[in-house]
Amino acid sequence: MNYTDFRPGFKARAATAALAVTTAFAVVSLGLAAVTSAPAQASDTSSAVRAALKARLPKTPIDALTCEGFGGLCEVVSGSTLFYVDERARYLLVGRLYDMETRRDVTAARLLELNPDLIAAGAARAGGESKAQDEEPANAVPAKVDLAKLPADGAVHWGNPAGPKVVVFSDFHCGYCQRLTGELAKAGVQVEERPISIFGAKSRALSEAVLCAPDPAAALHAAYAGEAPKARPGCKPKGLDANEAFAKANGFNGTPVLVRASDGAVLQGYRPASEIRRFLGLTPNKGGQ
Repeated sequence: MNYTDFRPGFKARAATAALAVTTAFAVVSLGLAAVTSAPAQASDTSSAVRAALKARLPKTPIDALTCEGFGGLCEVVSGSTLFYVDERARYLLVGRLYDMETRRDVTAARLLELNPDLIAAGAARAGGESKAQDEEPANAVPAKVDLAKLPADGAVHWGNPAGPKVVVFSDFHCGYCQRLTGELAKAGVQVEERPISIFGAKSRALSEAVLCAPDPAAALHAAYAGEAPKARPGCKPKGLDANEAFAKANGFNGTPVLVRASDGAVLQGYRPASEIRRFLGLTPNKGGQ
């Protein structure tokens, strides 16, 4: 007979201890399995998203894709641009992703990593240097700006010369800027368009070509249509550096940005003709536009 038979409850305690050890080992094993399987699951998700994007956006090159660290979204790098999709690649987000806990513009910081010469660099650095959680974002755009700080050079003038004037900061590689030109034409306003290089060196080269074209207004619309403007030989445009310095100083990290010439009021992003007219104090066109 075993000694433990004479100790009341000892067998029960021994069995409980053995069960606890077995359970702990099982939990540790499951934990290790979860840790080791996480990269595989992330890889599987990325592969599935990549395959779905190839089917839905066959003409869009996918240079990099990651689904980790974006709160259920996947970051997609295509050339020098970024966009986001959900893990089923059903919904696509084009715009800025902002981390509200760290008060950091995630998109601007990532664009800076991909393209160090981006105009977004200033905003990304400013956001990264923010120390207080309760401060406003360092790259917040002011409600009004002083257009008097801009030179006469560096602008393309087009639209209705009799209409109220709006200054537009744009990039000729920006799809929303292209769409905005149609709405500005519908609104019947006078446009002073100032290109800035949101997408880096290729945008700068295109801006220079537009400003150096014999007819800059026609070249502007040609550039948005994907055509390469023919610049005058030996032309060196002025004003682009001033445009970009002004944009950085005022936190214009994306395009388009509209500024009301009469008082410097700022309106960010693509807007339909009706909203542009309201912004400039005009009544809607027939049909509500």
